[in-house]
Amino acid sequence: MNPSAYIAGFDSASAMLRATASFLRGRDFPVLGSVPRVLVPVMRPVAAAVNMLPERARESVYVWSGANEAIQPSKLGGVRAEEISRWATGSYPNRRYQAVAIGASNGALVHLYAALGIPWLPQTILIPVRRDGVHPDEPKDDLEWGKEHAPALLEANPDLALHHMHDANQDRLMIRRMAYFRVKRLRLGETYERFIARSLDPGGTIFLVDCRSTWPTTRISDRHVFQHGALGGATQEEFFQGSERVEDYLKRYGSQRRRWDSPEPDGESPEAEWGFEPALFDDVERFAREHGYRLRRVIFEEPESTSALVADLYRLWYAERGLPANRLLVESFVLTEPYWALRTGSVPLWTEFGTEPSLDSVEDYLNGAEPYDEIHVMLFSHGVESVGLPSIERWRSITDLSRKRGGLVGVDEGRFPKDFATFVRYHTEVKKIPARYPMPGPLTLHRLDALLREVGNRYPVRWE
Repeated sequence: MNPSAYIAGFDSASAMLRATASFLRGRDFPVLGSVPRVLVPVMRPVAAAVNMLPERARESVYVWSGANEAIQPSKLGGVRAEEISRWATGSYPNRRYQAVAIGASNGALVHLYAALGIPWLPQTILIPVRRDGVHPDEPKDDLEWGKEHAPALLEANPDLALHHMHDANQDRLMIRRMAYFRVKRLRLGETYERFIARSLDPGGTIFLVDCRSTWPTTRISDRHVFQHGALGGATQEEFFQGSERVEDYLKRYGSQRRRWDSPEPDGESPEAEWGFEPALFDDVERFAREHGYRLRRVIFEEPESTSALVADLYRLWYAERGLPANRLLVESFVLTEPYWALRTGSVPLWTEFGTEPSLDSVEDYLNGAEPYDEIHVMLFSHGVESVGLPSIERWRSITDLSRKRGGLVGVDEGRFPKDFATFVRYHTEVKKIPARYPMPGPLTLHRLDALLREVGNRYPVRWE
């Protein structure tokens, strides 16, 4: 099968790969790169029309747009890891690079790849699988469903591990019609090796993106775990033990449950979406040694651990170039624009989601940073009034911390978090920031090291 038939277009890995590849081709990133550019103008009135629908109709459009990307379980045996790798590597311009990154998905590091002018190869890919008859609040039923259908995928792909994820909090709408099968590469494989050997400068650097985020899981087999819950507004304890917030949430959605009856976890695994599976490290190390490449491991505990670091690196870089460095662009999940961040001289601060932990991280950053004249904030709409989702007023208050101006970018405040037109408007609104600067040449690795020395060790990121 063509990988585009089973790789989720709405996921972090695929969107961040497309954003990076678009930048390296000198392009921006409209509509998450999910439609041909000639159709982008058509999407604007379509998105506006969807936003005008009644709430339940908007939810249905969201659910079925995701379900249309899912494959039938009977086709899982046709998935091939090397075809996924060819899809990933084929996204990039065919030229030489000073470095190549591989590993965990991370929105902040997309801006570092853009600054360096280098490609990133994902370890994790989401394969959505069509599924009906499993209630969102019954994770045990989803686990049993996965047991039945996962073996065909795993038997055909010995280089992949499967993290079957079930999140009835933030992904409540999507999991009505699909299962989230996230696969992680355990070895580079022929395609990734060939791409690196062809594309990386002799003696160049491989950045291994090593996010140490973990989650309690239930092991099904050697290469198959089930993860109930995910990073976001609800805590691990709330997924497994419940809380007053969970009880209120389930009541609001008419569930017969008042807490989730979770499968008993028997260990910790790399978090399905964001965590790095360490089995890949040995193979990358072997490959780097055989080909004379430098290997630099970028180690951090949580996805947002890199956000303040990249923001401050950009701020220093702008100052070096004589730019004001006083405009902040807060990004949200896959709503990202590396091209327009640089063209508008905006400092990118990536957030994982529009949830309370992400809002707290933005407030922490602003409390410790030199004030910004402008603060612009994107917000990803996942369609659910989920546990740990702040009010739109709290998010808007972030923009009030600017010295001159700010606002929410492409957000219909009255429809958030069911503001699905934001997936089109974010790009249109970012382009309205009234500043334009020349696109810089790639930041050299030598200059990156100098900037890292300048910012010091105050960020929770290690470079080994």
